[in-house]
Amino acid sequence: MSGLVYACIWAAFNILGRLCFRYRVHGTRHIPKRGGVLFAANHASYVDIPFLGCGIPRRVSFLGRANLFAHPLLHWMFRKIAWIPLKTHRLDRRALNEAVSRLKAGKSVVIFPEGTRTPHGGLQEGKPGIGLILSEAQCPVVPAYIGGTFDVLPMGSARIRLSPIHIHFGEPMTFPYQEGQEPKDYYRTVSETVMSRIAELGQVTAPSGNRSL
Repeated sequence: MSGLVYACIWAAFNILGRLCFRYRVHGTRHIPKRGGVLFAANHASYVDIPFLGCGIPRRVSFLGRANLFAHPLLHWMFRKIAWIPLKTHRLDRRALNEAVSRLKAGKSVVIFPEGTRTPHGGLQEGKPGIGLILSEAQCPVVPAYIGGTFDVLPMGSARIRLSPIHIHFGEPMTFPYQEGQEPKDYYRTVSETVMSRIAELGQVTAPSGNRSL
């Protein structure tokens, strides 16, 4: 049942995006068709979640703030289909371990390395959580840049604006963890490298109308 709900939600947002936001997705050829994959994207708006989700041609789980969905029904629904609740006031080992378990089981997980939405529209510094996950899961990470969502619904706004939204996926990246390597150095390298690649994707202007490049 949860699979059907998942498919219906993303199909609805795909249609909504194309009708109202000129929604386009580029680079889906870079997404592995099987095996554990961690998707890492910038975070500018609440609408990042559904529009990134319906742009990924695989079922994914989202690692995100535990209290994002205050309504009990919404909270229950997202827990059932796609949500790994993360406590943001500390390093939430339980949530990170759940993400690692899903990746090792061949599933896909989305993380926003910045940890929170940007208040100004630009990229923020990445947090060490992504490095911790990859050090244990040792799976590929696909960088993604979500463009236009800050214009649609920026932090602090309650009004949705009709502005184009586009998603760019980059080539998968791997970060082998060497025995004896200092964990903090590894986490920092992963975070900085992934955020740098996301920034590069943000500079790409894809031809309008292309679903996938």
